[in-house]
Amino acid sequence: MNTFKLVVRNITRRKGRFIFTLLGIAIGMAAFVALLALGGGMRAEIRNQAHAMGSNLIVTPTDWCTFDQISIFTGEPLPASLSISVLDEIRSIDGILAAPYLTQASAIDMTPVAVIGVEVGTMQEFSNWEMADGQYFSTDTDRSVVLGSDIADQFDLGVGQEVTIRGEGFPVIGVLEPVGNLDDLGVYLPIPVVQEAFEVDDNISYIGVQVENVEEIESYTAAILDRVNVAVSSDEQLLESVLAILGSVEVTLQAVAAISLIAASFGIINTMMTAIYERRREIGILRSIGSKRIDIFKIFMLESAIYGLLGGVLGSIIGALVSLFAAPTIMAGFDQIMKGASLEANIEPMTIVIAIGLSVAIAVVAGLYPAWKASNLTPVEAISYE
Repeated sequence: MNTFKLVVRNITRRKGRFIFTLLGIAIGMAAFVALLALGGGMRAEIRNQAHAMGSNLIVTPTDWCTFDQISIFTGEPLPASLSISVLDEIRSIDGILAAPYLTQASAIDMTPVAVIGVEVGTMQEFSNWEMADGQYFSTDTDRSVVLGSDIADQFDLGVGQEVTIRGEGFPVIGVLEPVGNLDDLGVYLPIPVVQEAFEVDDNISYIGVQVENVEEIESYTAAILDRVNVAVSSDEQLLESVLAILGSVEVTLQAVAAISLIAASFGIINTMMTAIYERRREIGILRSIGSKRIDIFKIFMLESAIYGLLGGVLGSIIGALVSLFAAPTIMAGFDQIMKGASLEANIEPMTIVIAIGLSVAIAVVAGLYPAWKASNLTPVEAISYE
């Protein structure tokens, strides 16, 4: 008896039932693969954005909550509640380069944008900015604007045009080269000009800090805390906070996919149980010509495994395609969270291997009871079935 040929003939005997059972598994696995691929893409992009910031430490007011800190990554306007006087204290520490930021909300053509006050001299060294067009600020009192590349493209703005902020027109004197992070989405002015326009006195939002030796990051943190009453977080700590929130969302979505897989497993059980009743006479004949219970058990287990294998492969292909085509649509929402991000599905070979393995495992577990039920039929009981 060629077991494999027998199994293939059995599962394809009812083509409609075979297709619908297979689709039940494939759809569940497609959801699983698509969510993993998109989640992986989001994680990779968040890490890219975090590393592109250029700050090893972020200094913020002590009363900021976690979501305020995370907003540094997401490009949201931030409270101006940190006194700029702490900047000199931080700069008195050897091995530190500190850059202050003042981030406020404004709009261009009724579309929200972030107006960012920067320290003119420090910022070019801190972020390695280069000009794509025009020139950079000459002094900290320049009442003019430098635009990030994405903002210039989005609103079709260039050197010589004007941007209105808080009712005052500011000429655009330069556009930055693209840098691939939130810097591309900023409308930049010198800090004193932003403080005056938004009436925030001598306050700023936060301070980015670069250190000479990242291996001694804790020592730098302690030195800052010894000098000023602020909160200090490393870029890795903020990154982990963002990823923890994303992880909670991913778990919820994967739970939804798991429900689909559980439903698919019941579909396999139903298909296999139906097959037992339809093939009782066949089982009886196999038993009467010498097949043992373990042989019958193996036949039905192999059928379940084939359902899982085919469903896993088909689901992985569908899931990969869905994630690739869905990424631009999901990007619209992701961009509201991580401004300037570029979401791409992250389809790793191990994800496909895990998906197919999980599909086979679920199918095998689902097939245990039907296989046991079939193997326990006696030859007389099976043959006498009408």
